[in-house]
Amino acid sequence: MKKYLSIIFTVLAIAGSSCKKDYLGELTNNPNTPSVASPSLLLSGSLKTTAGIINGSLFRQYGGYMGFISRSTGYQVFANFDQYAFTTADFDVWSPTYANLSNYNTIINANAGANYTAIAKIMTVYDYQILVDSYNNVPYTQALQGTKNLTPAFDTGTSIYDDLLKQLDAALGLIKGAPASDANPGIADIMFAGDMTKWSKFANTLKLRLALRQTNLTAKTSALKTAVAATQSTGYLGTGLAAKVNPGYTNSDAFGGQQSPFYINFGYTQSGSGQLGQQQYQANTYGINFYNNNNDPRVSRVYALNKDGNVIGSAFGGTATIPAQKDPSKLGPGAIPAATMDAVILASPEALFLQAEAVERGYITGDAQALYNAGIAASFADNGVPNAATAASTYYAQSSVAYPVNGTPDAQIKAIIVQKWAALNPYGMLEAFNEFRRTGYPNDIPLSIYPGVNAPNQVTRIFYPVVVYSTNATNVGAQGTINQFTSKIFWAK
Repeated sequence: MKKYLSIIFTVLAIAGSSCKKDYLGELTNNPNTPSVASPSLLLSGSLKTTAGIINGSLFRQYGGYMGFISRSTGYQVFANFDQYAFTTADFDVWSPTYANLSNYNTIINANAGANYTAIAKIMTVYDYQILVDSYNNVPYTQALQGTKNLTPAFDTGTSIYDDLLKQLDAALGLIKGAPASDANPGIADIMFAGDMTKWSKFANTLKLRLALRQTNLTAKTSALKTAVAATQSTGYLGTGLAAKVNPGYTNSDAFGGQQSPFYINFGYTQSGSGQLGQQQYQANTYGINFYNNNNDPRVSRVYALNKDGNVIGSAFGGTATIPAQKDPSKLGPGAIPAATMDAVILASPEALFLQAEAVERGYITGDAQALYNAGIAASFADNGVPNAATAASTYYAQSSVAYPVNGTPDAQIKAIIVQKWAALNPYGMLEAFNEFRRTGYPNDIPLSIYPGVNAPNQVTRIFYPVVVYSTNATNVGAQGTINQFTSKIFWAK
């Protein structure tokens, strides 16, 4: 890992400052530093930044909405969290993601070879899915042009998804057709170390996720099934194979923090004091009750035992202070095992549950029950449950958990999504929220209980950030008035 640290320090010095770009892709002009980093350095820095986006603090609100976490009792009330009173000044996913996209776009334009181009295309798809799933319509065909176009038009979410599928197919074709002499990123690839077979499986898993996200659009179903079936033989992420980034995270607060981003978000500083997110958030009783009611040993892995040896939390939006003798649980050793933990991009359990659903819906062939069970087992292993394989088999043998082989298709989908929700707690806050909006499961997550809150339903989307209204007012204005309870992403139920 020490060799990775030297790489990432260089990336932070070069890609983080001299190659810093705004969301339109404009390079920062600085005559005293290089304007363009090498593809290898830019790849390392870009992957690290993606990991920081998806594992950072941008999606904490979804952890509350999905019953994973709550505001710490006794802590100041967060209006944008407990009361759904967020504005265009909150939850800006836009700016860091477009900046990250501009770096991947630079790699594509560098003509560094098939492998580099394919990786950048795959990660471009990953980032654009984050943007569409957050905002619906966003700049795409006219984006990343820098000063050539400072006010890019917005494309529809559905048209972007259509092209993202094509981009993944193109990336798979580049990898398959790359000559033996093609440049391989090697250790500069801090996700798969240049293993292009793994990159193909990751791309194919993303393709499956894009397709299944659109299951509510029945007019697209036939074409999506055909597209997915065409590359099923490429394989997918799954047991023993996940997309995770680690540039050499270490328990150091130097250079703004070198810990894994999720640990920086919810763990502890180098000296052992709680990070801000660790102080502000605690266990949610909905999550605790789900695990306890299903005899699920992950409860004491996802959440920490308090000083009395119990797991205790509060409801989302709750204001009652828990007595000191019953101090609330924070995230536990399965969720934040160490400052050096990998940063999850797409984990094995999610990939396996995607495949289980795809089999059930007829997108791919396979054994839905076996994939469902494997998804649970992978989650148990990821959380460090003792004797994980045996514990998982005991868990999914229960009638309340067992895959409903003879049940209705709706019952099977519900089982898959609910267990995916349980596996995504807490690292997959955005993805859990996406799946909830698509399927409605779990269908018993309570709304905020904060006094005076009268939400008609769960939040359906966030607002475009203030930076867009100040730099591209006409095009963002054309998207109409956005309402956090009624405006929906095109694929939502």
